[in-house]
Amino acid sequence: MTGAVFAAGVPAPEVFDEVNLEGRFGIVLTRFDGPTLLQLSRSGAMTFEQTGAILATVCISAHKTPPPPDVPSLQDWMDGALRLSGGMLPKHIAPGILSLIERLPPGDGLCHCDLHPGNVIMTADGPRIIDWDGAVRAPAALDLACCHISLSELAPEVVDNPERPRAVNVALQSEYARLAGMSPAALTAAMEPYLPIAGVHLLAGVAPAQRAHLIQRVEACLRSED
Repeated sequence: MTGAVFAAGVPAPEVFDEVNLEGRFGIVLTRFDGPTLLQLSRSGAMTFEQTGAILATVCISAHKTPPPPDVPSLQDWMDGALRLSGGMLPKHIAPGILSLIERLPPGDGLCHCDLHPGNVIMTADGPRIIDWDGAVRAPAALDLACCHISLSELAPEVVDNPERPRAVNVALQSEYARLAGMSPAALTAAMEPYLPIAGVHLLAGVAPAQRAHLIQRVEACLRSED
């Protein structure tokens, strides 16, 4: 995915090689020198509003890039993720999520699906986005839903200042709406049906306590969609 999005012109690292070192697989990438947005916002070198605005800029830049053929569709991506969930989800959630995706309007944008301040490096040449292994071809609303859950619900439980990720998310959503030429209310409405899909996607990377919270959230969202 990283190689594909770099070739498409997204500010991602270039992939130079794949290696095996002492039995471990690795990828040789461009070295990006600079602090992450997370480091800058945590130190106070950048305000929460500035952090959110930069996230919105890189996010909309990715969404305007035609997705490479190698990037999977939302349906294929989620179908594979659900089959590999290893019993992490209650059985009734998988068909509900897949049915929801079928009912949603088709979208063909490039979504990162894990865009947060720790995945943006501020280099001398501008911001660069890393960690593209979860890229998917879907409406931009999916990316924004992932950002919303990650920054407003998950991150506040594990960071030193819970208000920082929440404020960054507010700034991100506000600036994205401005750049996209839509009202914040319209952006929220577009994002709403993708929240349960984003919740399932984010399950694998959270602690068990947060996982239980996400599953409850997904179930509540699916009930509201019925």
